Amino acid sequence: DMQYLFRIIALCGLTLVLIACIKEEPLSDDIITVGQRLPVFSVKMNNGQHITNDSLKGKVSLIMFFHTGCPDCRQTLPHVQHLYDEIQGKGVEFVLISREEEEASISTYWQENGLSMPYSAQTNRIIYEKFARNRVPRIYINDRYCIVKNVFTDNPIPTYNALNEALGRLL
Repeated sequence: DMQYLFRIIALCGLTLVLIACIKEEPLSDDIITVGQRLPVFSVKMNNGQHITNDSLKGKVSLIMFFHTGCPDCRQTLPHVQHLYDEIQGKGVEFVLISREEEEASISTYWQENGLSMPYSAQTNRIIYEKFARNRVPRIYINDRYCIVKNVFTDNPIPTYNALNEALGRLL
């Protein structure tokens, strides 16, 4: 019967597709991982400061990619602000970079939530895609040589203590 033959052919085709994919590793969200050097990038912060991978040499840095519409980012930003309030000016550079979000919406969110950290509004994913393919929040803790020492994402959402401990090991 023709329908039976069609099912057998479809099943064989599906089996071949599945076998062909078994050896492939799933595409990671990460482009930059622990142990790697920060990629070449340049952003202008809302306070007028220009930050580049070169300007971070000699400083411990925390780079966070965020979007204020992201619930996990909203949960993480207060932890980062708390750290910023405690250790800014002690050799740690905080670089918050939006992923596809305009200045106006970030500025409003910052004002409504009492945030004071400098940020760079990026309306595209050009800078973000030098670091990762998916997911925000995404936090990179980097040493004075611009080597990534920790990466935090939304799984699990980083706590204040986890971020503080990661930075503390580098100070």
